[in-house]
Amino acid sequence: MRNRETMTSRERVLAALNHQEPDRIPIDLGGFQTGIHRKAYQALIDYLGFDEPLVMLDPVQQLAVPSEHVLERFHVDVRYICAKAPDSFSGGIRQNWRGGRLWHDLRDEFGVVWSMPDDQQLYMDISHHPLAGAVLRDLDDYPFPKGNDPTRFNGLRERALEIRRNTPYALSSGICGVTYEICWYMRGLEQWFIDMKENPEFCAALLDKTSQYWVDWMTGFLTGVGDLLDVIMIGDDLAGQDGPLFSPAFYRSIVKPRQKRVTDTIRRMTSAKIWYHTCGSCTEHIPDLLDNGVNILNPVQLSARNMDPAVLKKRFGERLVFWGGGIDAQHILPFASAEKVRQEAARNIEIFKPGGGYVFCNCHNIQAGVPPENIVALYDTAYAHGFYP
Repeated sequence: MRNRETMTSRERVLAALNHQEPDRIPIDLGGFQTGIHRKAYQALIDYLGFDEPLVMLDPVQQLAVPSEHVLERFHVDVRYICAKAPDSFSGGIRQNWRGGRLWHDLRDEFGVVWSMPDDQQLYMDISHHPLAGAVLRDLDDYPFPKGNDPTRFNGLRERALEIRRNTPYALSSGICGVTYEICWYMRGLEQWFIDMKENPEFCAALLDKTSQYWVDWMTGFLTGVGDLLDVIMIGDDLAGQDGPLFSPAFYRSIVKPRQKRVTDTIRRMTSAKIWYHTCGSCTEHIPDLLDNGVNILNPVQLSARNMDPAVLKKRFGERLVFWGGGIDAQHILPFASAEKVRQEAARNIEIFKPGGGYVFCNCHNIQAGVPPENIVALYDTAYAHGFYP
């Protein structure tokens, strides 16, 4: 019989991650980089006729938590487990008036402030970079958060065991290990780019701080659930639409060794596959990521230069799992017809599918304004065309 499932979701995901052909391609939705904007989600559940509350996953990206009803409707094979902020951290969103507008402000653990105007509510941008005027000696006195605060991980293992014992799904961490990007969040993007040219010593010192945070965090997190995870998601955006965002030589000499401290810690503490997120035209960095022990690339941004799926599959398909690449999320998913979405998704599936090594999802998060019929077309195509002979 064609199109008959013969594996559990976890078996399916593990086969794909080990470059074996499962019964069908695994499907993902609901992570911090494979998620859905709350406005798109509200339109989707209205379209599907699901009467359910909207729960927020990420206020910065304005992502919703897809309900089990939605995840089951789209045959999603992955579930997520996340740590939390320490008990001592007073987070949350504060509302403030500035310039005649009401703003939603969120200060994170690193002191970065993210803000969103109430009359927009699409996403948050950084409004305060706490290290914008810092010099090298200031880093030793800055109150960096403690990655190994044990209260971050309270109840984590119990939640992971609930998924492992009582559901058929693969288990992934949320996004973590963000070693490079936090630096420019704290410094400001323009100043950080100047630093990379004029003050690499400062860059290295700040990266030492962020990588140590993540080594400590990973140690606590993986002590709790490393034996239960199938995937651990890390990432830093290294590329833009047309190529690397900064010198690959700087990456290899300054950034890559600090990221390797994090991936080495992961590899010591778990057999989970390492999933790495970078947007853009990242082909030049793929050998570096493989060298650092990365197993999975996300999101496979098809609209970026040199990111042709057939070329990527041919060059790297035996060593790298592709998680994403379902459709052009900039031009096709938001603006084309549902039929065009089906055609494009089916074409990409047929390219990535052979030999396993592929997990289906959109290229990054589904944004506000994407028609719900296109979302349905995307995921229904993944299921219908994802079965192996």
